[in-house]
Amino acid sequence: MPAAATPVIASFLFFLALFVAIGAYSATRAKKTADDYLLASRSIGPWMTAFSAVATNNSGFMFIGLIGMTYLEGISAAWIMVGWVGGDWLAWLVVHKKLRERSAAASLDTIPSFLALDEKGRRSNLLALIAGLVTVVFLGTYAGAQLSAGSKALHVMFGWPHETGAILGAAVIVLYCFSGGIRASIWTDTVQSIVMMISMLLLSVVALEQLGGFQALWSQLRAIDPKLVQVIPDKQFGFAPFLLGWFGAGLGVVGQPHVMIRAMAIRDPEEIKKARTIYFVWYWAFSAGCILVALTCRALLEIPSGANFDQELALPQLALQLLPGVLVGVVLGGLFSATMSTADSQVLSCSASIAHDIFPSKKSDHYLLSRGATVGVTLLAVVIALYGSRNVFALVTLAWSLLASSLGPLMVVRVLNQPVSPIWGTAMMIGGATSALVWRYGLKFGDAVFDVLPGMLGGLLIFGCSKLCRTAKASDTR
Repeated sequence: MPAAATPVIASFLFFLALFVAIGAYSATRAKKTADDYLLASRSIGPWMTAFSAVATNNSGFMFIGLIGMTYLEGISAAWIMVGWVGGDWLAWLVVHKKLRERSAAASLDTIPSFLALDEKGRRSNLLALIAGLVTVVFLGTYAGAQLSAGSKALHVMFGWPHETGAILGAAVIVLYCFSGGIRASIWTDTVQSIVMMISMLLLSVVALEQLGGFQALWSQLRAIDPKLVQVIPDKQFGFAPFLLGWFGAGLGVVGQPHVMIRAMAIRDPEEIKKARTIYFVWYWAFSAGCILVALTCRALLEIPSGANFDQELALPQLALQLLPGVLVGVVLGGLFSATMSTADSQVLSCSASIAHDIFPSKKSDHYLLSRGATVGVTLLAVVIALYGSRNVFALVTLAWSLLASSLGPLMVVRVLNQPVSPIWGTAMMIGGATSALVWRYGLKFGDAVFDVLPGMLGGLLIFGCSKLCRTAKASDTR
């Protein structure tokens, strides 16, 4: 089998060894404190912040889920990323700097801790507990989706059982995260981001050359199915609500602890602007590469009629068809980088929530408890990867949606320094997640408008009700 050739395995294992080595080296710079394990002592520069955020955000969803969706939908799937990046940009513009400033002023190490601190500096243990539980449950599921994405790729490349890929990815993550914490995660994410970009550019250039250029790609897609070159998608409520829904998905980054923690770790709030510029230049280039590769997959892959083909495996299939063994290993290294760069960040965020928010202990105990939780959460993610759904797009979008809908509205309220009581804050989290679930599974409108938007609006509507109640109560006491 070509996929099992020595050059492929050697190239792939080289990247795994590289990530472990970088993570191990980062541990030599670590301090044995909770603040260093979880936030790298707030010492990360703008370049690493940006590259790490790109790698963490562009997970197996991009290499597996988005490519699979574009394979089915064609060019119109690009609007998913147009809307997503637009919402993400607004979040960076409004939220990130304020989060860095206020979390540092209050010496907070986790996103749930920030959400639990009111405008007067008082901590709500109830809010911290619920936000911590939301983080562990949904982010643990999300991490499981990343390991599943990696295992799917190794299955098609080497014929390995799905269990092997999930366990291998988890083992590598534990090796460097256990010792180096978020510094190891950010350092490896930076290198992984570069490997991801190289692999995507490599495959897109080779595929386009094979096809004969952009015009030939367009013609080939049109011949397969005219809908593949339809720029504006046909959706239940029209194009504008569809795009707005994915804009909401991008804005939902404010509810993603594994991404937002990068803003808390940057060394200076004033460097957020520089990090934002680097982040979006890199993000746009990578997104364009993913869409292009997905389209070339549809044009070049010859799938026998009636074959049971999983479109989420289109990228590794194309790499096997077009590239020599060593370069197949590069592409696989990029794909595995995407899954690990997200999963390691999610595992660390869950670990932090367990040690600080769910089982708050003395400050001196946080470091050891966080490291122990890292191993436990990784095992949970492996179980989810092995026994949960293997549809990466569905798993990732569901986890992203529930995190954004439950934690996102409260994050917006906190950075705007608006008062909200623990009871109303809890209602916002529950109401936001419930709104998203009803929209997706009850009304079945998720394909027309992605459910983050109605979910976050549901949470913010509850906050509006709390303001009306507070105003009415103040009027009654006068």
